[in-house]
Amino acid sequence: MENRNNMLNLDEDSLNRIIKSSTTTVGIIVKDAVVVGTESQATAGYTVATKTAQKLFQINDYACATISGGVADCQYIVNQLKALSRLKQVEDEKVPDPQYIGSLTRNILFSGRSYFVSMMIIGGYSQKSKKGILYGVDLLGTLYEEDKYISFGSGSPFSLGVLEADWKRNMTKTAGIDLLKTAITSSRERDAASGFKIQICTIDKNGFKQIQ
Repeated sequence: MENRNNMLNLDEDSLNRIIKSSTTTVGIIVKDAVVVGTESQATAGYTVATKTAQKLFQINDYACATISGGVADCQYIVNQLKALSRLKQVEDEKVPDPQYIGSLTRNILFSGRSYFVSMMIIGGYSQKSKKGILYGVDLLGTLYEEDKYISFGSGSPFSLGVLEADWKRNMTKTAGIDLLKTAITSSRERDAASGFKIQICTIDKNGFKQIQ
């Protein structure tokens, strides 16, 4: 029998607070790659808990994840994704595609829905379809694929405005990096919960590369 004693009371106000979790994460599809990034501020209520929070994680050579929500929950999920990805790589003798990582994330969050306070972007390069892949996964385990861009967190409305105006199909990686910086900078300027250094990576046929 399911134990509900520790389940969160996910009323509408609680759900809205989770969806608007204090951060800004962004993923962009560019020509034959993805660009993924976030800022580095973590808050505890109205206090800046740290200016150097890691919110961008390499899962394997062709996939990454960003986190927003409860830090402990997100770190647990990231560690699970890394471990399960390594096991799959040993079994298949090849690096799992981002589709597999997206499915793992969905399954973990769905099985723990209302326990894990986490919203994640999964980005990567598919060696099967030879293109960049972006997924958004919410705290209930809903997974959806984006073919342009995605942003989560309290600063996302500001980033999405920039992305909506300036994103173009078949952008170069350089243009995508510049657009991501502009988008997150707009959130840092207007969202009190987003700030400090920007973390960026690209993933293409050559694999994961940390830009800053």
